[in-house]
Amino acid sequence: MAKQNIFVMAMDDFHQVMLERLLGSEDMVFHPLLDMKTAVDTIDYDMAELLDRARQTLEDFPGTVDAIVGYWDFPTCSLLPILRREWSLPGPSLEATLRCEHKYWARTEEVQVAPRQTPRFASLNPFDENVLDTPPLPYPFWIKPVRAHSSQLGFHVNNRQDFEHALEQTRDGIHVFAKPFNYILAMAQLPDDIAPVDGWHCIAEEIISEGRQCTLEGYVLNGEVEIYGAVDSLREGAVGSSFSRYQYPSSLPASVQDIMVQDCRRFIKRTGFDNSPFNIEFFYNEKNATVWMLEVNTRCSKSHSPLFEMVDGSSNLQAMVDVALGRKPAFPPEGGKYRYAAKIMLREHQDAVVERVPGADEVRAIEKDIPGCHIKVEAEQGGRLSDMLHQDSYSFEYALLFLGGDSVEEIDKQAGHIKARLDFRFRH
Repeated sequence: MAKQNIFVMAMDDFHQVMLERLLGSEDMVFHPLLDMKTAVDTIDYDMAELLDRARQTLEDFPGTVDAIVGYWDFPTCSLLPILRREWSLPGPSLEATLRCEHKYWARTEEVQVAPRQTPRFASLNPFDENVLDTPPLPYPFWIKPVRAHSSQLGFHVNNRQDFEHALEQTRDGIHVFAKPFNYILAMAQLPDDIAPVDGWHCIAEEIISEGRQCTLEGYVLNGEVEIYGAVDSLREGAVGSSFSRYQYPSSLPASVQDIMVQDCRRFIKRTGFDNSPFNIEFFYNEKNATVWMLEVNTRCSKSHSPLFEMVDGSSNLQAMVDVALGRKPAFPPEGGKYRYAAKIMLREHQDAVVERVPGADEVRAIEKDIPGCHIKVEAEQGGRLSDMLHQDSYSFEYALLFLGGDSVEEIDKQAGHIKARLDFRFRH
């Protein structure tokens, strides 16, 4: 039997290894579609060129194109429905994808099916000369573009001074997302109340971040929604907006997770989103037992992939590939090597020059000494933290640790040993 050809948007080495360990991977061949430099590691997204290059690769391929998949955020998630439609492959429509991706449009859909889990929100034009004098919501609130990623241009606004700073930063940087997102919006049929809120706009939202954050990972196949995991998101920083750790499985009570699952099902069914993985982020406020929906992502989380592999025996890429091939995902019944797994982000909260990063030999020595450990150095020696791409508005992520263990305490202990051995040096 001929092997199935899976085209992966901006496939990187780290995830390719996990793809090739999936159940059934011996019957698949994974091909790169576009590259990291033009589709991920950039702030210049030429959507027309990206689509044309992807089309050319697919057209020139001599075999069958059996699936087109991706685990990156923007612009991958916006390109996938267009390419799948052109190659008659299963997947959500562009409009269904945008109902999730467009943060303002998503809120208008969400309030119809989960009003108690939806914060107050409003659209705003950051270029409106009067917006500073007429804030869209009472202070405090959160402001972010209707489409961005990695918490870029997201600001916690407590007062007029914060709002003025947020507007200045947004006006200076929103073009990175606005221009390519508008290219995609022009290809879709938009409702009359959504069309004016284009990529140059932001959404303001009531602050809901007090409490615990959790992400549900799932997929929808032929209209049937399945949730296969919940991952806790721990945060740090002055406004608590910078991720410090993803931890699987979640320690939230089953009753709280059940509320989130039902919200997921209602929202996904309303949007018409189908034949794709997804993940939805929530907050749970333990003080008043309130659940809030934060945002929807039309992909599996690449950050969670190693965690699922360590605990469940196969990464969430299993769902991405199997659903793209039109079949129910199959995870190994025996599970993985560890009961718990975590991705830990090492951050600096002030800009600095990176005077030293650990060398490859140092990293390999630590990984050899600690089973289930993988280290990714993100910062470059001699560079400035502020020159790194795709950072949030309040911190700089300079390294990542992936760890598995039989308890959270074991992971904490291992993380402490690793941090002590990683010789990073910064000049502030």
